[in-house]
Amino acid sequence: MDNSEGRREAQAAESDGLKMAPEEMLDLARRAAEILVERSGNLAEQGAWDGDFQQELEKQLMEAPPEAARPASEVLERAARDILPFSLRLDHPRSLAFVSTSPTWPGVLADFMAAGYTINQCTWLVASGPSQLELVVIDWFRRWVGYPESAGGLFTSGGSAASLDAFVAAREASGHPDRASVYMSDQSHSAHIRAARIIGVKPERIRLLPSDGDFRLDMESLARAVNEDRAAGLHPIAVCANAGAVSTGAIDPLGEMADFCEAQGIWLHVDAAYGGFAAVTEQGKNLLKGMERADSIGMDAHKWFFQPYEAGALLVKDVTTLENAFAVRHDILQDTIWGANHPNFSDRGLQLSRSFRALKVWMSVQTFGMAAFRQAVSKGMELAERAEAYVRESPVLEMLTPVSLGVVCFRVNPADSGLDDKALEEINKTMLARIFWDDKAFVSSTLLKGKFALRFCIINHTTTWDDVRETLETIERFGREALTPD
Repeated sequence: MDNSEGRREAQAAESDGLKMAPEEMLDLARRAAEILVERSGNLAEQGAWDGDFQQELEKQLMEAPPEAARPASEVLERAARDILPFSLRLDHPRSLAFVSTSPTWPGVLADFMAAGYTINQCTWLVASGPSQLELVVIDWFRRWVGYPESAGGLFTSGGSAASLDAFVAAREASGHPDRASVYMSDQSHSAHIRAARIIGVKPERIRLLPSDGDFRLDMESLARAVNEDRAAGLHPIAVCANAGAVSTGAIDPLGEMADFCEAQGIWLHVDAAYGGFAAVTEQGKNLLKGMERADSIGMDAHKWFFQPYEAGALLVKDVTTLENAFAVRHDILQDTIWGANHPNFSDRGLQLSRSFRALKVWMSVQTFGMAAFRQAVSKGMELAERAEAYVRESPVLEMLTPVSLGVVCFRVNPADSGLDDKALEEINKTMLARIFWDDKAFVSSTLLKGKFALRFCIINHTTTWDDVRETLETIERFGREALTPD
């Protein structure tokens, strides 16, 4: 081998096949932005959902990874054409199912910027600027919910991680990690059952308590369950309250639950994943009165605060309860001693490697201001109240529970139908399927004490009254057709 050939081989070994030229990077980013802006502009003209069966998608996507490079522009276009459209368009103005949202453009760009800066927000040494900004945004949340200055918290992937972090803190703060029991409403999110199991609570010690006629936790059942469990030698460590139950938007009796938990020495966690940001409005703050007395609160900014996923958060009344539960010395991180007297977010939750989630909230609020956010949150409650009034006046529709925090639960049931719940369930299921396939809107359902209910969750800032009204009119029309004999 001559010297020139050796040099070529050395240069090839040193070359970086994963880099792009600056112009190519800009062209690709520009095209990605164009695709997203075009999508946003055309969204209302499309349906809220698109999807395909696995067999069909496998034909398009199941393939071995390429050995050689492909033009990046072609890869981008293929993703935009063959992958990303096949999903529920959560930001569609008629996406009324589950808990939809509509992220702000500054929030989207914040995720792009944070990824481009390769931020790992694990410790102060590794990310001091991002860590300080997370402290700022968490303090905003603290003020909005009415927590004291001793409070703090962190961003999480979402409500599931927030509830898990909260239950770990509750277990460690209890002093009784063995034979633990936890309590929640039969309306509570499944994430809390999963979190309790993960921290070691046996399934039979996870108490799902009955809710009342308004789907709020029954306090007598809670007191009875706690007394019975203590008599049996169990250690109640946490009670979970709903501040916007996912099915109905119901708010548990937060003040009474706080009184009970304080008297009993039990950690109170409030699930405010979607409902908590109503606290930025006066109406919402009044509805959520008592939430500020909880030991911990879970909130998702990727729901009613209009951010891209993932933007969950956990707040605790005393931030040291998180640090006592999660701070662990690790030799590989010994160099972070530089920031030992600063907040290290890896000491507050289950993640070490963490994305920079607070930036999107900060950029969005800085861009639009809080007045715009308060108006957007209020708009969701107003549209839900108008939808309730429409349903109550309709000869075809029936409300199943009062509106709460943007959620509307109703069904097709003309006053003179004479049909039982089972027959009505079949009619409403058939009608829901018709909306799914034949209408631009996307609507979900729930079960309310055995009654099949159609459910709107109206918290998307792009949704208008026309979107809600026309969807209700479609349901009325489909309902009449389903009830009319052939």
